Amino acid sequence: MTWWAALGERFGRSRPPLLHIATDEGTGPVVILVHGIASSSVTFRELVPLLVPRHRVIAVDILGFGESPIPEGCEYRLEDHVDALAATIRSLKLREPFILVGHSLGSLIAARLAALPRTRASRRTQVSRVVLVGPPVYLSPSDIGDRWVRARVSAYLRAYDFLRLNKEFTLANAAIIARLLPKGIFELTERNWTPFVKSLEHCIESQTVVSDIAALRVPVDVVYGVLDAFIAAGSMTVIERMRHVTMHRVEANDHLIRPRLARALARVIDADVRADGGAGAGSLSGAATPAAAASVARLDKWTHEPSEEPADPSQ
Repeated sequence: MTWWAALGERFGRSRPPLLHIATDEGTGPVVILVHGIASSSVTFRELVPLLVPRHRVIAVDILGFGESPIPEGCEYRLEDHVDALAATIRSLKLREPFILVGHSLGSLIAARLAALPRTRASRRTQVSRVVLVGPPVYLSPSDIGDRWVRARVSAYLRAYDFLRLNKEFTLANAAIIARLLPKGIFELTERNWTPFVKSLEHCIESQTVVSDIAALRVPVDVVYGVLDAFIAAGSMTVIERMRHVTMHRVEANDHLIRPRLARALARVIDADVRADGGAGAGSLSGAATPAAAASVARLDKWTHEPSEEPADPSQ
């Protein structure tokens, strides 16, 4: 393709649609929340009240889900999700860098957005810290040396392929699951079937999250539940070893942001505010500041030790 054709293609594309902003409340350092596949901003219902006293909290519905647009002909590639999110953030005209929190598929979108090269045009989408919640990290099986991890990841990918190819089975079981959860936490219907299958194939089954995280120059926190069924055992080892990544395990929690995980997540976000005195721009060159390290140490102690609260299965 010639440079002229490439330029024409670039400017010939329609502008990314703006996403539905479901929550924009509170004052202070900005935190933007990005939910996962077949869900909505309701994902963060337990987290938002914990953050609002100290932050401006913005929660969006990702492309194709919740109340956001479902563009006809969209392939729901990671680039499509990122472009729509970036356009929405630019429309907010934020003056300061912000903390970007992604859950499940939202964590893949958040990592890619934060990894984009910084330009003058992207100053309105500058990320100071990335928090990934329950990220579904699946390397290509051919790139996994450990045969047990390779087998587990392969099983996940086969299961996702089955769900995509068996629409009636998937929708029927999704309806059963949805009735067991708060409205909006899990929604898979005829309306968002295409965004679901294409996002699953193009973003989760074929993903670049490991290289995106490796390219980041800001601190990254990964928060996940020990009982998370969407995390293949051993699949996150590669990101655990990255110097700028801090891992936080939350006991007795699955993939959903239940009260226990919400409290742990709020502590991770607040640790950044306490250490830096706000969500200012930051670059990473080795370890975190001593204050941040102390906050993280307290969090690790809290999430690893048995809770003093009753072991309520809903938490």
